[in-house]
Amino acid sequence: MAAVHMTEGSIPRHIIAYSIPLVLGNLFQLTYNAVDSIIVGRFIGKEALAAVGTASPVMNIIVLGISGICIGASVIMSEFFGARDYQNLKKEMATTSIFGLYFSILVVILGIFFSPALLRALQVPEEILDITCLYLRIIFLGAPFTYFYNALSAALKSVGDSKTPLTFLMFSSILNGVLDVIFIGYFHLGIICSATTTVIAEATSAILCIIYVYRKIPLLQLGPHEFTMDRGLLKRTIQYGSITALQQACQPVGKLLIQGAVNTMGIDAIASFNAVNRIDDYACLPEQSISHGITTFTAQNRGARKHERILRGFRIGLTLEFCYWILICAVTWIFKRPFMQLFVTEADQQVVALGCSYLSLMAVFYIFPGFTNGFQGFFRGMGNMSITLLGTFIQTSLRVIFVYILVPRIGMNGVAVACAIGWSVMLLVEIPYCIHFVKKAGVSEKAKTVNS
Repeated sequence: MAAVHMTEGSIPRHIIAYSIPLVLGNLFQLTYNAVDSIIVGRFIGKEALAAVGTASPVMNIIVLGISGICIGASVIMSEFFGARDYQNLKKEMATTSIFGLYFSILVVILGIFFSPALLRALQVPEEILDITCLYLRIIFLGAPFTYFYNALSAALKSVGDSKTPLTFLMFSSILNGVLDVIFIGYFHLGIICSATTTVIAEATSAILCIIYVYRKIPLLQLGPHEFTMDRGLLKRTIQYGSITALQQACQPVGKLLIQGAVNTMGIDAIASFNAVNRIDDYACLPEQSISHGITTFTAQNRGARKHERILRGFRIGLTLEFCYWILICAVTWIFKRPFMQLFVTEADQQVVALGCSYLSLMAVFYIFPGFTNGFQGFFRGMGNMSITLLGTFIQTSLRVIFVYILVPRIGMNGVAVACAIGWSVMLLVEIPYCIHFVKKAGVSEKAKTVNS
């Protein structure tokens, strides 16, 4: 697919065309995670499902931390692409790749070494501690593949190509599902196989991305002499990427702390929480994809200095977030029980009941992350990473605090209410700041000048 300049043409068409492949790609990525949970729960048992659920927040910290660095780099690449500065675009890609190699190796070493201590700190029940630790260590081995897929995917998305990464995720998710069915469902090889097939899928998507770039996208191809780090770009990448990585990692850190509260309620609650987390991920991913569309659109037009298009694109993005919430609220409310029954057998109806009660509340609350994601996408595209971190930190902190207050009183529904409180306060911070930021940056005045 050719590179796409979002600095010209229909704004709704650009954002929708960019977001849809992201939605589909992320859904496929979640699908092979969900397939793991469904097959593990049905063919191995609820103890294994609880183990996977306990490991998931730790895995998400790594994945979202890596993607945060790549999102920060993508903003820089999008600016260079919008300004048609292709030499610096390639320098940024090389800098991101070299930095990522060292970073991902460090993640593997620390993850393997500290997994047991981390799981004990989370009060993981002794009966699932060993299998959870083994599962997690295998997953950590896939960190380099995760990084390079995300880095190359970010580079492709920065030039407007969000469809190609979707193709590779589709293939890897299908591969993961097939391997799970064969080795777990048919040969009954256990939870180790679930982790191994996930790493194989991650490696496949990364390798396919590398092959595609070097065959089809000359703009992003790096020769041997071009693999050098630019100090100025490295500093900017770390500045953007570290803040975005911290912001991305805040939520799974919060989930880890929340998991500690849920773990005290027993294996049924742990298994149910794992299932509703998967459903929440599916529900919120399109909101996040629209947010990424807003980010790339804003960054490209910022590089091209088209300020009027930035504000119009932001308004259109928020409208799309609201329309999507209406859809997902209805779907979650109507199909909550069939969704929960995917994860467990008929004998585990307590797991289903806990999840249905939670989803009845969360269906209404999904509107809050829709709008917070929209604002986050705008701030990232404008290069203001600090407010994204502050907003997420406020939201996560309040959510964790209220979980520990509410869960002992109203059970797992307390998690849903705590999420709503965190998101609401986050909006109360971001909306006035956004108005102030736009005025301070002079975007509104520049837009008026362009219009006149």
